[in-house]
Amino acid sequence: MPPLVPDTVFDSIKRRVIIFTGAYGSGKTEVSVNFTMGLAGREPELAMVDLDIVNPYFRCREAVEPMEAAGIQVIVPRGETFASELPIILPEVKGAMTRTTGRLVLDVGGDDVGARVLASFGPALRGDQVDLLLVLNGRRPFTDTVAGALRIIREIEGASRLRVTGLVSNTHLMDETTVEMVREGVELAEAVGAEIGAGVRFVAAMDEVARAYQEAPGGGPPLPVMPMVRRMLPPWISPLRQGRDRFRQVGLD
Repeated sequence: MPPLVPDTVFDSIKRRVIIFTGAYGSGKTEVSVNFTMGLAGREPELAMVDLDIVNPYFRCREAVEPMEAAGIQVIVPRGETFASELPIILPEVKGAMTRTTGRLVLDVGGDDVGARVLASFGPALRGDQVDLLLVLNGRRPFTDTVAGALRIIREIEGASRLRVTGLVSNTHLMDETTVEMVREGVELAEAVGAEIGAGVRFVAAMDEVARAYQEAPGGGPPLPVMPMVRRMLPPWISPLRQGRDRFRQVGLD
């Protein structure tokens, strides 16, 4: 059973189009998929677009089945091109951007290279209807300082021709993540946000770490916290997990 995402995570994100971007290794796809799954029960019309043309290993298309089961329209390449590493932009993407009803979540490739695809849509992405959220992981080498994060933001804004309107603090080291890391990441994100005039919208962490962070002295409020379940696994891990699941089903594990 996925963790319940509190309403406070969505309270400050009201624009119709929500774009998640960030440096490589920020965890933006995990954040965007968990966010969209949490939003599904609150929005009668919801779509998600995979615009990550940079990273072939962690793309939201890997979570198509649970998202569609939750009633989300998932716009991704299908058939033979599903696992393609080609920079495929489906014609349905612009249609989803230009319609006036329903919420739309975009998972965009990391850094300025991935964000460049946004500039190609021009007027379809009007600034007054778009929230461009930068997912920040303070444990990555290029975003572990305020100066480094600001450099990434400037590159993404220049490539996308959009302004970053908010930050998501997602500092982690996969299974080695601690409450203290999360707390340090929040402090970094708040410092970066103060520099660009954009607030930290929420803190993201895997479920157990999120709960521990909220319960620890000095953790939790005032920022909302989004607990996550891991949905993105690299191809060299996914088959192993599937194998373990099959062993459990026949009582061999």
